[in-house]
Amino acid sequence: MKRPIRLIAIDLDGTLLNSKVELSQENCDALWRAHEAGIEIVLGTGRRHDFALPFAKSLGFDLWMFSSNGAVTRSTRGETFHRDLLPKETAIKLALAMSKYRNYMVLTFDRTARGAIICENHDQLYGVIQRWMEKNAPFIEYVQPIEKALMEDPIQAMFCGPVQLMSLAQMELDTLQFRAEFTALRTQYDFRDLCIVDILNAGCSKGHALERWAKQRRLDREEVMAIGDNYNDVEMLTFAGHPVIMGNACHQLKRNGWTVALHHDEHGVAAVLDKVLAANAAMLNA
Repeated sequence: MKRPIRLIAIDLDGTLLNSKVELSQENCDALWRAHEAGIEIVLGTGRRHDFALPFAKSLGFDLWMFSSNGAVTRSTRGETFHRDLLPKETAIKLALAMSKYRNYMVLTFDRTARGAIICENHDQLYGVIQRWMEKNAPFIEYVQPIEKALMEDPIQAMFCGPVQLMSLAQMELDTLQFRAEFTALRTQYDFRDLCIVDILNAGCSKGHALERWAKQRRLDREEVMAIGDNYNDVEMLTFAGHPVIMGNACHQLKRNGWTVALHHDEHGVAAVLDKVLAANAAMLNA
């Protein structure tokens, strides 16, 4: 470190949250110490804003989040800085072109009630993301065919299924004639045989959201750290001057030369934050 770190972007699932999808007291306390030291904490998550909000609010201080993999930048107070929606025309073409995967397809809209999440039925999805479906049940509306729900631009579309099936879906996505109209980001959990392929507007990612926010805060990349664990964090980690990959990440991601933290069940985020605080303090006292 040549300059103090002033902004830290942290992924939620697999990073800040442990394998029980809990925020440990150790991580929570470390976030408070960083906040009190003047470091801005932002959460970068694949979750939609309202689904991530309870964890953010539990920290006890106001912050901003890059939700839906960077499509929405919104504070815990409900202030919106930026939205990068998927054009409905692109989403309609996607639903038609990927019709063989429509039972694994989900649309997300920027709404706070039923209809925030749209899918055709729950039979296949319950087989791969049952817990997510159950927790989001009050917000899910079923529409057949799914393209009928596209009366406005969604935040994103996503395909959720077994790893092998989603690998085939990704290959088909890459052959679509309108491929340049969207970004496809992958989140993969091999131990659960689960792969989520998020479809966002072209150029949309956590990395673009972080770059936009750093510019807003007039920060150089060397003043920015990012901590993540999965493929959908790559753009965020690539932008940050100080990228940190969790110890529970796959071997492929840990070969990128980024700093490797402890496992998320070992409070890896807390350990990283304490090192940052010590290094920042040393610079200020030098």
